Amino acid sequence: MNGRIGGDLVGKTALVTGGATGIGRAIATALNAHDVRVAIADIDPAAAAATAASLSRDAIAITMDVTKRASVEAGFAEAVAAFGQIDRVVANAGVSNMRPALDLTDADWDFNFDVNARGVFLTDQVACRHFLERGIQGAICNTASLAAKVGAPLLAHYSASKFAVVGWTQALAREMARHGIRVNAVCPGFVRTGMQSREVIWEAELRGMTPQAVLDEYVSLTPLGRIEEPEDIAGLVVFLLSDAARFMTGQAVNVTGGVYMT
Repeated sequence: MNGRIGGDLVGKTALVTGGATGIGRAIATALNAHDVRVAIADIDPAAAAATAASLSRDAIAITMDVTKRASVEAGFAEAVAAFGQIDRVVANAGVSNMRPALDLTDADWDFNFDVNARGVFLTDQVACRHFLERGIQGAICNTASLAAKVGAPLLAHYSASKFAVVGWTQALAREMARHGIRVNAVCPGFVRTGMQSREVIWEAELRGMTPQAVLDEYVSLTPLGRIEEPEDIAGLVVFLLSDAARFMTGQAVNVTGGVYMT
């Protein structure tokens, strides 16, 4: 193994869904900094192109809707055509909206499950089929959430979809282990992203608070005493995709600043 964490990733290829912004962009940037060629897959083609252009090494933008099998398969095919094969996959695309559990609509539920659960299922399944067809001992990292460990008020549907990600990760890891394919997940906490900015406003309105009071509460719940940054997750993902984590699979690793510790 190369002398630094992730050094063995040099020359590898990765596909990151939801890679244009937020946590996905930070992960793509971190992988690219380790000389990984990265396919930025996102439903927003302009944002994906801007992120790919911002990276210092070989990166491409791919338009992908993770809720549609044909789009996921076409996106993988485009990445394979560009890079020859895909060695690492990050199923990161996610959405949220906020509402009390008894006020949730079918559309709220379906919106969260379609992207957060079905999107991970489709991405991982297509990735594993590619790995098996090519004999690649690949690695996958799925983005779950703190809300996959503890049910979050006003986010019951989101929590349920992220619990599904953890269950899927564990089951898939058991099935793929004999092929040398590892599947893990990360569980971020209160992360400074565009999604969080929207959630803070929603939560403030629903709870009769100011947005700043909501943020202050997030910090007070975090033992390390600050809002999490996307880069805090990206370093862990690089580790999980590297040979440094070669004996880890089926894990849902907390990266919450201590909000959740078990």
